[in-house]
Parts: sequence; structure tokens; C-alpha cells
Amino acid sequence: MAKNKTAKPSSDDSPGKKGGSKGKGGNSKSAQTADAKQGRPKIKNKVYEKSLFELQLECVKLQEWIKHKDLKVVVIFEGRDAAGKGGVIKRITQHLSPRICRVVALPAPTEREKTQWYFQRYVAHLPAMGEMVLFDRSWYNRPNVENVMGFCTEEEYREFLRSCPEFERMLVRSGIILIKYWFSVADEEQERRFQSRLLEPHKRWKLSPMDLESRKKWVEYSKAKDQMFAHTDIKQAPWYVVNADIKKHARLNCIKHLLSLIPYEDLTPEPIVLPERTSGAGYVRPPMSDQTFVPGYDFGSSED
Repeated sequence: MAKNKTAKPSSDDSPGKKGGSKGKGGNSKSAQTADAKQGRPKIKNKVYEKSLFELQLECVKLQEWIKHKDLKVVVIFEGRDAAGKGGVIKRITQHLSPRICRVVALPAPTEREKTQWYFQRYVAHLPAMGEMVLFDRSWYNRPNVENVMGFCTEEEYREFLRSCPEFERMLVRSGIILIKYWFSVADEEQERRFQSRLLEPHKRWKLSPMDLESRKKWVEYSKAKDQMFAHTDIKQAPWYVVNADIKKHARLNCIKHLLSLIPYEDLTPEPIVLPERTSGAGYVRPPMSDQTFVPGYDFGSSED
């Protein structure tokens, strides 16, 4: 598969650069309207599910190629809170083997880790041959969250901007395929997603105290992202921006683009004929009363 050329990143998630008019309650109608004006109406669920399944099948083929060719792949997912990074990662890994494809989402550094070389805790999670690692946030915490929220010094921030490009060039020279995605979301769409998390109990864990603090600093995060791009959008490891205002579009676009960056071949094996089972003659199963079974709970019945 040939590598596609992608447009250079821009500060399209900064205030004042959003398409359409604001909807009531900060909904995503403006983003959808902007897409429709550009000939990209919101995808229908049936088409989305079919396209996603086909792309996930290609991800399985890519996984087998990575294993077969002993490739080392790192994919970084960055962006604002609620931009949809986790949703894309889940769809990529849904049918993949955790022995080949790992997701790394590190917590805040410990007191000991704070005294280490900054990149040290991330190096420990880099792939060996035949592996792909997806970073749900990465060493780019420093120029974004740590910088904006004051968790690092100005000297540490400046040192990161100097050393990160060299660190990434070193990774690429070592044979690692390094791919970086930034998920761009408009402020009214981010607000709509935050409100949704407040209303849906199973999503409330996604709203941390840090998210609430970060919500106040939209402009500061925009400026930090612009500086980060200016220093780390390098030829060996460029940034690819994903328009994430419509989640389904973002998922399909990102996965398809990822597949285009790593040439691979279909190594699907020939159909397998299962051998006959050996005879069970002479085997006596222990009494079922000797085992502890999970109860069959009554969840109610439905004819749907």
C-alpha cells in the first residue's frame, strides 16, 4: 500500500477558527454543517459499521505483517481532553492480539520517576521486534499538560523542545516506525462531550479534576500546541492532524491513514481443516456438584 501525502498541521482547534454557528448547549451541529458544506455529510451508521469492520480486518493483516517482518511500530495519540483518542485506539485494537499490539497509558509519574531522565519511563514501553505500541498520551505530556498547568519548570519545558526532536530521530534511526496523531476538536464540541459525561454515569470517570482545570485554559493549550508543532513537526516523524469533531469520521479517517503509512501484504493463511477429535472413551467427568458454577441471573426477557 502506498504512503499518502498528508497536509501540514494547522491550529484549527484554536478559538476563532471554527466552522458554522454555535448550536444551543454547545452541540456538534456546527461541525457537521461544516463537513456537509465541504461535501462530507455525516456518515450513516450502517455505512460506518461496514467501513469500520473492513478497516479492522486490514488492521489484523497489518498485525500479521508486523510480526512476520519483525517491525517495531510506535503510534502516538495526542489531543485535547474528550477529543476521541481513546475511541480510536479501542477500534484499532478490538480484534488484535495483546501480545503483538499493546496500549500504553501511563499515570502521573511517581516521585522517583520525577528524578529520572524525562524520556526514561517511556523508553521502557517501546516495542521489541514484531510489536506495535499505541501511546494514549505520551512524552508530549510535558509541552502540553505539564507546561500549561505548571507541573514543570520553564527550563524543563525548553529542554524538552530542544531534545525531543533528537530523541525521536534516534528512535527512527534505531528502526522504529514512529507515527504521531493530534486529534483536533472545536471548543463547543469539547464542551458538548464534557456535558455528556456529566449526564451518563458510565462516562463520569472520564472527567477528572485535571480535565475540569484544563477546561478553563483553552487558549493556553492552543498556544502550547502551536509551539509544540513548531519544534517537533520534523521530517522523520511529522504530526498528522485528525479532524475529530465527528467521532465516526475521525475513527475511520485515522485508521485508514494509519494503514496507508505502513506497506503490508496479506498473510491470511489458507483455510484450515480441523483434525478429528480423539475418542473420549474411558473418560468419566467428575460430578457437576463438585464444581462451583456462576449463577444464571434473571435479567428479564425481551422479544427484540
